[in-house]
Order: sequence, then C-alpha cells, then structure tokens
Amino acid sequence: MAVVDVHRFAESITCHAWSPDHSMVAFCPNNNEVHIYKSSQDQWERLHVLEKHDQIVSGIDWSSKSNKIVTVSHDRNSYVWSLEGGEWVPTLVILRLNRAALCVQWSPKENKFAVGSGAKTVCICYYEQENNWWVSKLIRKRHESSVTNVAWHPNNILLATTSTDGKCRVFSTFIKGVDTKDPKAGSPAESKFGEQILQLDLSYSWAFGVKWSPSGNTLAYVGHSSMIYFVDDVGPSPLAQSVAFRDLPLRDVLFISEKMVIGVGYDSNPMVFAADDTGIWSFIRYIGEKKEESSGSSYSSQFSEAFTKFYGQSKATTANEASESSKSRGGVHDNCINSILPLSKAGSPKVMRFSTAGLDGKIAIWNLENMEEELGHQF
Repeated sequence: MAVVDVHRFAESITCHAWSPDHSMVAFCPNNNEVHIYKSSQDQWERLHVLEKHDQIVSGIDWSSKSNKIVTVSHDRNSYVWSLEGGEWVPTLVILRLNRAALCVQWSPKENKFAVGSGAKTVCICYYEQENNWWVSKLIRKRHESSVTNVAWHPNNILLATTSTDGKCRVFSTFIKGVDTKDPKAGSPAESKFGEQILQLDLSYSWAFGVKWSPSGNTLAYVGHSSMIYFVDDVGPSPLAQSVAFRDLPLRDVLFISEKMVIGVGYDSNPMVFAADDTGIWSFIRYIGEKKEESSGSSYSSQFSEAFTKFYGQSKATTANEASESSKSRGGVHDNCINSILPLSKAGSPKVMRFSTAGLDGKIAIWNLENMEEELGHQF
C-alpha cells in the first residue's frame, strides 16, 4: 500500500496546504476558519486557528520561499498571512469581486498569486512596495461562468484556468514592473496582460482541476463527464488527447512526472494515468489495487457490465455499496477527494510523495517510492 499516514482532522475539509518543510498543514474544516496543525512524534497538534473570513474558506496556498499563507473565501475577500512573533498576521487584499472567490495559487516566483471566482473573472494579485499593500488586476470578459481552478506555468507568466462553462483557457499575466520579459522574442510570455493564448473546448461539462507538467510542455485538466484531457504544444496549434474512464468524475490532478498523472475525485481513490513511448495517454489503475493479469476487459464487456448494473438486479445500488467497491480497490477516503498536493521541492521533475484531502475530513499522505514495478510504468 502506498499510504504512509492517514488522519481525520474534521467532519469535512474543503482545501489544504503544506508549510515549506511539510511539517505543518493548514486546512479549512468546511467553515470560515483555517486550522494549522503540526506533526510531532506521530501525533498532530493544533497550533493556530486563523479567523478573519466571514464565510467558507474555499482556497489556501502556502508559499515555499516566503512562508506566507494566502486564503480566499466565499465572502469575496482574500488575506495574506505573515508569521510575526509566533502569530499569523493578516493583510487584506482588495479583490473587487461581487461573487465568491473559489480558488487561489501562488506563482512559482511567489511575487504574484491568482484568484479564481464566481464572478467570471480571475484576479492577479501582486505587492506594491511603495504603498505597502497587495493590489489586483482583473482578467475580465473571457469566462462565461465560474472559474473553478487556476494553475501557473513554470515561466511565472502563463496561467491556465478551468471553468464551469466547460472550457480551459491559458492567459498571459505579464505585469510591467513585476515580471521580466522572456529572452525568447515572440514567446507567449511577451503577450500583454490578460491576453488569451489558448481556449480549449474539449469538455462538454464542467471543467475542474488543471495542472502543468514539471517542464510546462503538457497541460492536463478534468471534466465532470468522467474524462481527463491532455494538451501538448500549448499555442496556436496544440495537440490534444481525451481519455474517458467508466468511473466517477475527477476533481483534481497532479503530475508526478512528465509521463504520469494522478487524478482524484468522486471515486474516493487516486487514479493513475500514464503516457506510453508514443505519447498516448491512458488510464492504468487505481493506487493500492492489485494489478490484474490481463490488460482489462474490452469496451463491449465494460458496456455490458454497466448496462446490467443499470437495468439488472443491482438496480438499487446504494452509496454504501459504492463505498465498499472503492474500499475493495484499497480506498483510504470515504468520500470525494477534492484536492491533491505534491510533497516535494518546488520544481522537482518527479513527485514521490503527495497528499490528498477530502469531504470525509481526512488528509492522507502517499508514497510512490519503489512502486514502479507495481504500477507497471516508470516515473
């Protein structure tokens, strides 16, 4: 089993983030608070409770270099928290939103962070030294619905977003005085702020988690129709692939290498996707499930099985039976997994440890070391 540690912190967890040394975790227990716990001798001790928001905290990110925490909430506000004298001190960020803030992420250089919202806008926030405050610039009139997730490209300029309008988009976030121009003339990084580099219409349902590969050459995002999408050569002529699977939809994804992705979601168990030598992506297996001797049943047999389950004797399948099915594959979570985070140094080409958090209130730590043979693929 790849699970190293599992702990239930609350009845439900909406989001989580780790300190730079991964010794502390911050999460929202499905309310307006952020709890910070520290691991000590196989025990978790609560150190701080951050209380400033008025509604559910929907996004948290903890910077690995500056040791600052940024939080966003349905109350339409964002705070940047700094540790001063053993206490976390908040600084309000003016987002100028009229709908809930839904997600947040620091940029790789940590001089900016992006906030997705229910107002169909993305806020790019940066610090103004002259005025000693955080300000935001908005990317407007591009999304047709709520922005569910954001992901920074390693170049610190390009930003990918997903939305409930079913589209994935890539924007330039170049801000004069904050960013430096890319030495490659004519690169997308030299585009003006808010310019749309790419729009992907691959999904016909809500789109959720989005991530870049370590090199920034591949983009992956998921749809609510039990599909995951991979895009290479992001630009005027992208190469896109769609991978469908027969289980419940995903909510978030994580590249653990250039050729392998972990997806998590409503099936309560991490799923492994990998690319072969020709660059074709496919679903491999669930983490923790025993590897089958055969390569899997054919599409027709899968369809027959689904048809039988829908119309046959198992017509009254309950949530408990679905949970038992997940447990039979080695499931650790009892409810939807809503986030997955790497537990490795920023910019690392491979991620051997990661964490997952879910609506069951659990945070699980996974270790993939020495699992290449079990998974049947090299990282």
